[in-house]
Amino acid sequence: MYKIQTLNKISPKGLELFPRDKYEVASEIINPDAIIVRSFNMHDMQFPENLLAIARAGAGVNNIPVEKCSKLGIAVFNTPGANANSVKELVIAGLLLCSRKIVQGINWAKTLIGKGNEVPKLIEKSKSQFAGPEIKGKKLGVIGLGAIGVMVANDARALGMKVKGFDPFISVESAWHLSSDIERARGPEDIFATSDYISLHVPLTEDTKNMINRDAFKRMKKGTRLLNFARGGLVNTEDLKKAIEDGTIACYITDFPDEELLKMDNVISIPHLGASTPEAEENCAIMAVNQIRDYLEKGIIRNSVNFPTCEMEPSGKRRILVTNENIPAMVGQITSILAEAKINIADMINKSKGELAYNIIDIDGEVSNEIIERIKGIKGVIKVRVIEPDRQ
Repeated sequence: MYKIQTLNKISPKGLELFPRDKYEVASEIINPDAIIVRSFNMHDMQFPENLLAIARAGAGVNNIPVEKCSKLGIAVFNTPGANANSVKELVIAGLLLCSRKIVQGINWAKTLIGKGNEVPKLIEKSKSQFAGPEIKGKKLGVIGLGAIGVMVANDARALGMKVKGFDPFISVESAWHLSSDIERARGPEDIFATSDYISLHVPLTEDTKNMINRDAFKRMKKGTRLLNFARGGLVNTEDLKKAIEDGTIACYITDFPDEELLKMDNVISIPHLGASTPEAEENCAIMAVNQIRDYLEKGIIRNSVNFPTCEMEPSGKRRILVTNENIPAMVGQITSILAEAKINIADMINKSKGELAYNIIDIDGEVSNEIIERIKGIKGVIKVRVIEPDRQ
C-alpha cells in the first residue's frame, strides 16, 4: 500500500481520487512514499529514503528544496494552470482597483460612520478625490505568457485594452491559446516604454529576482500602474518606493505584501488571494493527486520541475525505473546488466532534463534483487525501483 502524507489542508475532491485499497492518506504518515503540500515550508525537513515524490498543489515551488530533492532522486511536481482562472480573475479585478481608487474610496467612506444624514452630502462633495481612468483603450503590457499571462492578456483585450505581451520562452500550448489581437513586444524594455499598465507573470528565479528595479522604472511612463500577482521578489521595494515618490508609478498592486509595502502610499496590498477559491484548490489537488498516482503506479512523469517529462503507457509487463545523473554511457551500462542476465527489454524510453536523466524499462519476465542492486551500483545512478504488473 502506498503512503501519502499531506502537509497542508488539501481539497477532499483531490484526495478522494486515491483508491482506499491502494493508498493510505494522512497528515501524520511516517515514511511516506509521496507528499502533497501547498504552502508548508519544507526546506528544513529530513526526507526518508523511500520518499519518491512531492507534489505542490499550486504553481510555485519556492517552499520546496528542489535541488536537494534532485540529489535524492525525489521527483517534484507542480500544477501549472490549475489555478490560472482564479489568479486571472484577481488580476482583472486588480486592473480596476488600481485605476479607480475603489479601495481608497471604500476606506474613506467608512470614516463617515456617525455623520448620520450628512453622509450623502459629504460623499457627493468629496467623491472627486477618488476619480480614476477607465481601462478601456489603455495599453497593458504582460510580461510572461504562461497559463495565467495568456488568460490575462486575452480577457484584458476583450475588455477593450490594447495588449502587448512578452515571453521569450512561450510554449506552443500557450501560443495556441493567445489571441491573435495580442501584439508581440520586442522585449521587456518595449513593455516598460509603451504601457499604461504592466502585469507580471513570471516565476521567481535568480534571473528574475528584482527584475523591476531602478533601471526598469527609468524606462516607464509617468503614471504607470504596476500589477504583481506572480511573486513578491520580482519588484525591488526600495526602487519602487522612489518610483512612487517621483510619480513614475501611480499605483502598485500586489498579492505579496510585506511590512514595508503596507506602510507605503499608492500601494494596494492583497493578502495572497490569487488561488484562494474553492475551484482553484480543487483543481490543484486533483491535478497533484493524478500526477502522484501516475508516477507511483506507472512511473510516468508529467509537470515535474526537476525531472524530465517521460511518458510510456504500461504494457502489462514488469517495469524498471531508473533515475540517474545525466552523464554519458548510462543507458548502455543499464541495458548491459539486463542483457547479461538474459532479461529481454520489451520497451524503453530515456529522457533527460538538466543534470538528471530518467528511464522507463519494460521487461519480459522477472528481475532479481541482485540485478536491481547491480544497477543501483552503477556510478551516477540515484534511484531504482520496480513496479510489478499488478500495481500498474
